[in-house]
Amino acid sequence: MDTLKLRIKQLLIEMLDLHDMTVDDIDDDAPLFSTDGIGLDSVDALEVGIMLRKEFQLTITANDERTRDHFRSINTLAAFIAGQQSNQALNEAATAKGSDS
Repeated sequence: MDTLKLRIKQLLIEMLDLHDMTVDDIDDDAPLFSTDGIGLDSVDALEVGIMLRKEFQLTITANDERTRDHFRSINTLAAFIAGQQSNQALNEAATAKGSDS
């Protein structure tokens, strides 16, 4: 999971031009969309969503109430990504097993 968190931080810095920050400056539990944390805004949220879809092949539903919770911090993003990747792997395994029958 630490590798995933590091990759998310690197992507945020690259995609949002946060070049004045390093991965060490971004606390895993700091709020992403708060002045007490990184201070991202709604435009940044859209860019983050697009970046996550491209990088991790995620399904993100804009009108899902949980989306805001998933985007709260690096920790919550990493858990969301890991969960979706796990579900994708299970679905692919079930599909492969079903086609073998």
